[in-house]
Amino acid sequence: MEDVEDEDSGDSSSSNEKNVIVGICAMAKKSGSKPMQAILTRLEEFDYIKTIIFPEETILKAPIEEWPNVDCLISFHSKGFPLEKTASYAALRDPFILNNIDMQFELQDRRKVYAILEEEGIMLPRYAILDRDSNDSMHALIESEDHIEVNGVTFNKPFVEKPVSAEDHNIYIYYPTSAGAGSQRLFRKIGSRSSVYSPESRVRKTGSFIYEDFMPTDGTDVKVYTVGPDYAHAEARKSPALDGKVERDSCGKEVRYPVILSAGEKLVARKVCLAFKQTVCGFDLLRANGKSYVCDVNGFSFVKNSNKYYDDCARILGNMILRELAPTLHIPWAIPFQLDDPPIVPTTFGKMMELRCVVGVIRHGDRTPKQKMKMEIRHSKFFELFDKYGGTPENNVKLKKPKQLQEVLDIARFLLFEVKHSDGEKEVEEKRGKLDQLRSVLEMYGYFSGINRKVQLKYQPKGHSRGTSSDDNEPKEPSLVLILKWGGELTPAGRVQAEELGRIFRCMYPGGQGMACDIPIPTLPTNFPLYLLKGNRTEYPILFIDGLCSAGYIHLIF
Repeated sequence: MEDVEDEDSGDSSSSNEKNVIVGICAMAKKSGSKPMQAILTRLEEFDYIKTIIFPEETILKAPIEEWPNVDCLISFHSKGFPLEKTASYAALRDPFILNNIDMQFELQDRRKVYAILEEEGIMLPRYAILDRDSNDSMHALIESEDHIEVNGVTFNKPFVEKPVSAEDHNIYIYYPTSAGAGSQRLFRKIGSRSSVYSPESRVRKTGSFIYEDFMPTDGTDVKVYTVGPDYAHAEARKSPALDGKVERDSCGKEVRYPVILSAGEKLVARKVCLAFKQTVCGFDLLRANGKSYVCDVNGFSFVKNSNKYYDDCARILGNMILRELAPTLHIPWAIPFQLDDPPIVPTTFGKMMELRCVVGVIRHGDRTPKQKMKMEIRHSKFFELFDKYGGTPENNVKLKKPKQLQEVLDIARFLLFEVKHSDGEKEVEEKRGKLDQLRSVLEMYGYFSGINRKVQLKYQPKGHSRGTSSDDNEPKEPSLVLILKWGGELTPAGRVQAEELGRIFRCMYPGGQGMACDIPIPTLPTNFPLYLLKGNRTEYPILFIDGLCSAGYIHLIF
């Protein structure tokens, strides 16, 4: 990777070795950023790719005829970038372009962005445009205390006011009087702030704006990053509309959380990538009311601090470039298997495979002691229950369901009532203490979950004799042994351990870098199946799952 000062240094014909020359034409702050450098370093690992960076001074001051001649151009707009000049260069040299330059003009106008999204059938918040820049009369605004009317469309507070220029990030959210009125004013992050509250409740009276419904997203925004139409990486962050304070980690980076996109959201990512003709593209999703809405398209954007994303991005871009240019430049490059399919990972065997399964043997966290009580029973009601649920001399009966445990509790209460109000049978009287314990355990928590308690009934053909004599000749009658088990429940410390293990488990993905943000979410299917060993405590792994993926797209299969 190198900077160039003139055309000759970047001319592929000047090299004896056949290479695809990839030029990066962007402002120095962007082309020299950590994500860009990480991806370019990985692109250089391709045998037939050489990258060069256009110096900012050349971009701004030199005529396009003096710009380096490249086979592939990666160019994107930012503040101060001469997009029209770059478009003229592209027309002159006709390189293979990853991010369409003409469409980058459209991305600078939110009105055009929304029109393209609507044309593609992508869901948007309900909106109306107040265009004070146009000559027509369609810029009528009627403002009341708790609502506005834009060109005949009514928006009740809270609503959002966006400048039509995508370069203007001063977005206001207006609140109703029932919520204290005023407005939250969003802006590009400055230090640890991304918005401030203002008591001003009146909308702006100069400039053109898009007004749209405020979407209740539970305090998070989803940022989606595409690399071609078949790859999308998603992260969630704290919404700047909350309190305006930016959450940062120990390294000073904004805290973000991995997100699994649904099948519909993946289709939206594909549509956005293709509609705007931006191979590398970022856009914002709002998840509200069970649906996903696109509220902004940013164009060329990278994931921050994710080595896995850098690997995937460089591989996809490199393969895409060589597939397009290798035949025309007569480069002996063989098309790899699964060229632009969802990411594949390196294994210990040196091959490239797609992850299909993760097997984990996981022990429960800290829990309360398991307890057990046995008692011999002969009452006819217990035998009726034993027969009802298929008990035989050879087959025991296990009662776990709430309805079954309730039946056992009803019998225990009935027998204790009989003991209290009459002499009762001696056998019952002798077991009163255990009947009390049986009732107490089954009445714990005030409900049955079917997990933290169970009752087992075993048949005994020759139970203990009813008499008090120890004579072996005393007749013995059949009886049942009731075994009550309880306890073994996760303690507060155990819950923390389970959730922490889930967070750590995210970093164990092959090829990961030991950071939670490096989990390659795009490689996972939308409905990720989790198979659990059938047992009494399969509720506890839910805490582990919460740490593994808080997005809620895991489907349990027992």
